[in-house]
Amino acid sequence: MRVLITGGAGFIGANLGVGLSKRHPDWDIVALDNLRRRGAELNFPRLRESGVGFAHGDVRIKDDVLAIASKKLDAIVECSAEPSVVAGIDENPEYLVQSNLVGAYHCFELARLTGAHVLFLSTSRVYPVSSLERLAVREADTRFELCDEQPVVGASATGISEMFPLTGARTLYGATKLAAELLLEEYRETYGIRVTVDRCGVVAGPWQMGKVDQGVFTYWMLGHYFRRPLTYIGFGGSGKQVRDILHIDDLLELVEVQLTDSENWDGITVNVGGGRMCSLSLLETTRLCAEITGNALDVRPSRQERPGDVPVYISDCSRLLRRTAWRPRRTPKQTLEDIYDWISRNERAVQAALEPTGFDQSERSLTP
Repeated sequence: MRVLITGGAGFIGANLGVGLSKRHPDWDIVALDNLRRRGAELNFPRLRESGVGFAHGDVRIKDDVLAIASKKLDAIVECSAEPSVVAGIDENPEYLVQSNLVGAYHCFELARLTGAHVLFLSTSRVYPVSSLERLAVREADTRFELCDEQPVVGASATGISEMFPLTGARTLYGATKLAAELLLEEYRETYGIRVTVDRCGVVAGPWQMGKVDQGVFTYWMLGHYFRRPLTYIGFGGSGKQVRDILHIDDLLELVEVQLTDSENWDGITVNVGGGRMCSLSLLETTRLCAEITGNALDVRPSRQERPGDVPVYISDCSRLLRRTAWRPRRTPKQTLEDIYDWISRNERAVQAALEPTGFDQSERSLTP
């Protein structure tokens, strides 16, 4: 089986490449990446040591992607993206659109030419902010909770399901990913390629160079480990905003299931996340990070509000769980412990990867 992983030197792509290679040493796995994002230099040796091939290319450049078509290709795991939810807001959105939409189109063209199964890693950010802001939320001691009765279809105390309405604005990042989903659906209908879409919530774990606008749980652990300043932004500065969290190894196990049984996953779009039982507020995350690191930080509150932020996002994965015996197996605490262990084993390399661009102290609020 020959598999192409786009964004293959990024956090998700590299962990999938290394993990699949270990589980299936007979597979021919190739990682395509432009090495633009900081931290990719840490993953490159891991890919090489695991026997994963590497192609230095950019999904924005069609010829870079279609060069893979010269050989047999069974599957494309499309996880290349500009992943920041604030990308394009205060800057030119060209890189965002070119990477997330045009780059996806180039990958779909490769699938059309090779007949490969496309496993598209999308995002929970496809769900509109305006509808998420309407949800009924109650305040508990350490977190905000979704109420049982909700004014929007597809929402409940369990979380947000795939039935949630898609009308409305959702951030430029979410819009590019949804547009790619829609294009992929047309490719499946028109050209008969096999397609699976995973709408991922927050994925975390070792080898993630967490930033506050992408990879916030790792960012929080990095803050505690290196004693960097952190701030609770918005919602009264309470730190009670909540997201579900999925360990990268749990995602790896699901992707393996989907790739090895592509016929049964063809045409399926599912939410992929930790769900209510694997979720944390920032306040709860702070307490766990302090317990794990032994470093208690005085996290500052701020009443500043961020446009587009919501108090709670939890993935309702009921559709996914009805299709498979797969379940998230790592708890939020285990995920944070694994991140801590990775940082402590690679402290100098991690710090060096952070320093050239500086630890992001813009201290934005929690985002999926």
